[in-house]
Order: sequence, then structure tokens, then C-alpha cells
Amino acid sequence: MLLLIVAYLGGVLTILSPCILPVLPFVFARADRPFRSHGMPMLLGMALAFSAIATLAAVGGGWVVALNEYGRYAAIALLAVFGVTLLFPSVADRLSRPLVALGLRLSGPASEKASVFSPLLLGVGTGLLWAPCAGPILGLILTGAALNGASIGTSLLLLAYAAGACTSLAAALLFGGRLFSAMKGSLRTGEWMRRVAGVAVLVGVGAIALGLDTGLLSRLSVGTTSALEKALVEKIDMPMPIPMPSPQPQASIDPGGLMLTSTQPEPKKPALALPDEGGFPSLAGATEWLNSAPLTPEGLRGKVVLVDFWTYSCINCLRTLPYVRAWAEKYKDAGLVVVGVHAPEFAFEKQPANVRRAAKDLGIGFPVAVDSNYAIWRSFGNQYWPAFYVVDAQGRIRHHQFGEGQYAKSEQVIQQLLAEAGRPVVPANVVSPEGQGTQAAPAVSPALSGETYLGYERAQSFASPGGIAKDRARVYPAASSLRANQWALSGEWSVESERAVLVRANGRIAYRFHARDLHLVLGPSADGKPVRFKVLIDGKPPLADHGTDTDGQGNGTIDGQRLYQLVRQTANEKDRLFEIEFLDAGAQAYVFTFG
Repeated sequence: MLLLIVAYLGGVLTILSPCILPVLPFVFARADRPFRSHGMPMLLGMALAFSAIATLAAVGGGWVVALNEYGRYAAIALLAVFGVTLLFPSVADRLSRPLVALGLRLSGPASEKASVFSPLLLGVGTGLLWAPCAGPILGLILTGAALNGASIGTSLLLLAYAAGACTSLAAALLFGGRLFSAMKGSLRTGEWMRRVAGVAVLVGVGAIALGLDTGLLSRLSVGTTSALEKALVEKIDMPMPIPMPSPQPQASIDPGGLMLTSTQPEPKKPALALPDEGGFPSLAGATEWLNSAPLTPEGLRGKVVLVDFWTYSCINCLRTLPYVRAWAEKYKDAGLVVVGVHAPEFAFEKQPANVRRAAKDLGIGFPVAVDSNYAIWRSFGNQYWPAFYVVDAQGRIRHHQFGEGQYAKSEQVIQQLLAEAGRPVVPANVVSPEGQGTQAAPAVSPALSGETYLGYERAQSFASPGGIAKDRARVYPAASSLRANQWALSGEWSVESERAVLVRANGRIAYRFHARDLHLVLGPSADGKPVRFKVLIDGKPPLADHGTDTDGQGNGTIDGQRLYQLVRQTANEKDRLFEIEFLDAGAQAYVFTFG
């Protein structure tokens, strides 16, 4: 109930956001009609349409996105007709097509006894167009729906959010109706106000068609409602997917288990307290299994099991792999079974061929459940990449670890649970693998640049003049300068929800960063053709600071959808300007990560 109340209040706050402006003309165009027979059905249709489309978009696939786009086009056309009939009644009188007849019904005189269907249909059309600014509350609801699956609960949260927005609009509509009645002193005044409403509707349709409702207005609204919403978000306890950041080493403790050596025996450590955290959840629902037939909790009874949630483009996940592989090899004869659960972050990670290729390239020989539909993710109630769950021989979860680090403790847990199960004595020392390339340990001094997404859904610190043009090609001018942790595009790009796609060759991305390592998740052109690129650091070839996926002159090739290490410095001392130029069209860029 608390979640529904907070979602409702988040919707109420949208009245303070400029993103509501394109919707207001459709609402106030009916301010002269009775609220119960016209205003209320319209707002109801708007709320139902928005919540239905948002639910489908959160849990559906690309077909839902395409269907929603067609729905928007149809709604734009319908409401444009509505605006024209308001502005030019004589035109409406001469038109006789069914669609125009519908427009006439929507704009008919207030004295007619209109059906509830007309305002309800107008509300549905408005709901298809409405794209509210994705503040913290709406972002939590949509992301929770995407990862936790379709449910009545998430649909109710979206409906509560829409109902909150419609409540504030209803108050505005009631006030507007009184104002309209007070001003409507003559027929001439009524006709004038009718024409003003028609112009406002057409302006609103134009703003939505040009993407101003989700572009310019969303940027203007950042400081309007976010502070109020954040105060409400603190009361929400909703699962969120979180790629865990690298731990910061402490001088007094083992720095993430990275400095320990397998050649020296460890002093005997006191036993860890390993409480019972619940039963072994189901492993059903995987779309495919790699390196093994499908496994079940019942079939693994008597074994100690390490369940590792990961995704192959996540830098934090990649840096844990040397340890996971080493544990799988060291303890396989002692009764340990490692089960990887690959839960995708990006759409390309749902493709089985990509996951199979990644597992092979990364040298993964232990069983992997391909969890492209998040069935196992939801079964565990997981929220993080990477995440370890250690299950004892009786099928009980006894330990979990979220994020990188604490490898020595995780290995001690494995040893202790194997001993509890009466397994053969294993050496008490711990492994200390040295990862290479993208699997190398992070720098001792923490990176001052953080994960930065290039798709507009999660983009931030974008510095190109004019901002992001969503889902359409645009030539971006080069930014004159960048502050720390800002990035920019130059050349012709199409920025989509989770990626930026280069339309014409020789486009660039620039980023001013402060970290030892710089990585970028990239993909080739849509037809799979490789894309050549060149990297510069502070305007010069990287030389000794090049990453494993470039040479000293900064040359490299995108041959698959994966994470590329483009910069690997010897130290992390100052801000540096990174630039990458793509020599061929079609390059796909997803997210920067650092180490």
C-alpha cells in the first residue's frame, strides 16, 4: 500500500514539470464541458492507456516498442484533426470522412448530449502520446517491472502513477472550466476561445511530433520535481539492477583478496558465522544451458554450490572471472560445483550465439544457465551484477557477496562448507590469479570517473550542443570543451534508448576521464561488418597507454558486441581527454566503464 501511495504522489508532482505542457491543450480544450461526462472519462482513458503501454514497454520486447510508435503516430493524426476542427469549424462542416466525423464529435457543441465514448477515446489518444519526465519514482517502477517480470503489482504502480498525474490535471481542469465560464460572455468570445484552444492543441501535437516532450522539456524539468521525488523514493524498497562498483582497498585489510599468494600457507582463521539465508531457489526457466545439461537444486544436493550472477559486457563481472574459474578448478574434486547465471543487461546479451561466443572466449568451462528472461534472477530475488550465492550440501544458502572484492572471505566460505559436508581436506591457502586485459584487477587508487551510458534512457553528463535527439539521425557538432566526466558526440549519430549508432563514417565520441583504465561496450554494424576505429589521448596516439584492444597508435577493430579495453595507463594521476573516431559507419556504442 505504501508503494502505491508513493507512486500516486509521484504522479501528482508531474503537474510541476514542464513535460506536462504538451498534454495541457488536449485537457483544457474541453474545459467548457461538464466534468463528469467529459473531463473524467478523458482523464480515465489517458491513465489507462499510459499504464497499459508503460507496462508492455517495461516487460515486452522490440515489437511493443514498434507498436507503441505506430500508436503514437495514429494518436498524433487523430488529435491534429481534433485541433483543426476546433480552429476551423467551416472545414469540419465540409468534411465527411469517418475520421473527420469522429473529430466533429470530439469538438461538437457543449449543448449536445455527447457519449462518454468520445472523451474516453480522446483520453486514450492523449495517453498514447504522453511521455512524462522519467523522474526517480517512474524510473524505479519501470526498471523494477523490466527485471521482476510482468505482474499485477507493477501494473497497479503504473496505474497509481498515472492516476496521480490525472488527479492534478483534474484539479486544473475544474479550475479551467470555471475560468472558461467566467470569460465566455458572448458567442464571439466563445468562438475566440475555441480558436485559441485549436491553436494550442496543434502546438501540442507539433511539440510531441518533434520530440520536445521527451527532449527539451525533460531537460528543463530536471530540477523541478527531482528533489521532491527523491524524498519519496527514500521510502520505496523496490529491487533495482545495480552493477556493483569496484571496492576501494583499505590499508588495514586484504584489498579485495588481490594481494594474497597461493605459495604461502594462510594462518588458520576463526570459523565464519554462516547463518541460514533460505533454501536453494529454482534454476528453472533458463533459455539454454552451456557446458552442462540443465541442473536442479535437487540434483545438486550433497554438493557445495557457488551460484554466480554475471553478464559478459560488465567490467565488474569480468574482473571476478579469474577467481571463479580458479575456484571451480581447485575444488571440483572436493565437491564444489560452480553454476554461472548469465542475466543480460543489454538486448544483444540475450542472443544465445553471443553468450556462447563470450563463454568460449572467456575460457568458462563450468555450467552456465542462460537466463535471458530473468527467471532465475527473480527466483533468487537478485539485484546486482556480479553476485555470489554459496549453497551448502543440505541445499541452504549460507553466504552471499555482491560486487567485486572479498575473494579471500568467499574462498574461506567455500572451504568451511566443504569441511561441514565431510569433504576431503583441501589446502587452506587461497588462490591469487592475475587477470589479463579486461579481467585485470582495478587500480589501487579508485577511478574518479563512473559508469556512463550513451543511450538516452540512462545518459547523463552529455555536453554536445543542442542535447540528444532521440531515435533519429542528427549531425552533432563537436563540443568546444569538456569538463571532467562529460562526454560528447560529433558527426551523424542516432541515439536510441540503450545505445548510440553511427550513421555516417568518421563520427567521434569524446570523454574527459580520470581513471587508469577506460573501457567501452561496442558493437559492429547491424549486418555484422567490422568497424575500424582510432583512439587518441589528449590529441595524441596512446603509445604505452593503449588498451588490449588497441595498438600503440590507437588502431583497433570492432568485431563483436562486447566490452573493449581502449586505455590502460600505468598510473591514475590526472584528467585526460579520450577520443575515439570510427572510420566506418554502423558502430554501436553502449556504455563507458573505468578501472
